[in-house]
Amino acid sequence: MALIAANGGLDAAYPPLILASTGVAMDFEVAVFFTFYGLYILHKERMPNLRVSAIGNPAMPIAIPSIVGMLPGMSSMATSMMKNWMAKAGTATIPQLLESCVEFGVRLIACQMTMDVLGIKREQLIDGVEIGGAATFLEYAADADITLYM
Repeated sequence: MALIAANGGLDAAYPPLILASTGVAMDFEVAVFFTFYGLYILHKERMPNLRVSAIGNPAMPIAIPSIVGMLPGMSSMATSMMKNWMAKAGTATIPQLLESCVEFGVRLIACQMTMDVLGIKREQLIDGVEIGGAATFLEYAADADITLYM
């Protein structure tokens, strides 16, 4: 299974990590390519503070007009709300999912080009991350039975 994580929001971090950890538990070989803001999922300092945007998210259960979503504290409220939902459901946290992925052999590939563009250094990423470019991921994805973009 080959997954692409390109969004660094809290709500976008869950799908690739849940699919990756589930896939590896089902004996799939799994690689996740983290590119653009998806790199923040792997970033030691940014990962614990991933947020949910209250602006332009039509799937939010509480209809928040864009003008209200821009008010201070709305993103924090949306983030707290999601964290509470996940905790009530017994869902693992992002750090726990990442730890499982590393422990069970999911290839976590950080996009080298995006690291250069965003000024991210290897030491800023969690342990167990592989650095590679598009060719590294495409070489893996070419043989994957499942390829998903998140």
